[in-house]
Amino acid sequence: MLTLNHFLVLGAIVFCIGLYGAIAKRNAIAVLMGIELMLNAVNITMVGFAFFNQVQTYSKYLTGQIFAIFIITVAAAEAAVALAMIIAIYRKRDTVDVGDINMLKF
Repeated sequence: MLTLNHFLVLGAIVFCIGLYGAIAKRNAIAVLMGIELMLNAVNITMVGFAFFNQVQTYSKYLTGQIFAIFIITVAAAEAAVALAMIIAIYRKRDTVDVGDINMLKF
């Protein structure tokens, strides 16, 4: 039987993996993937809370799922903009290493 603790532990593990990917990696695409993992971890916990907080009113039951849909939408827009920026930087600098990218220097 799954409990809320299972969802919270899974969300925490996925969030920690994403945090490691966002902090430790030097590749811009790996950093973007880490950020996406952190957003998905938040989705897991929100849907878990909504599932185990079953209130009689139907709108309160779906609040976690509705927030997850908004987070997925924002994550998709963020990924599109970030990938466009990474492609533009790669064309100008020939690297996606975040340590080598400094757009203020010419």
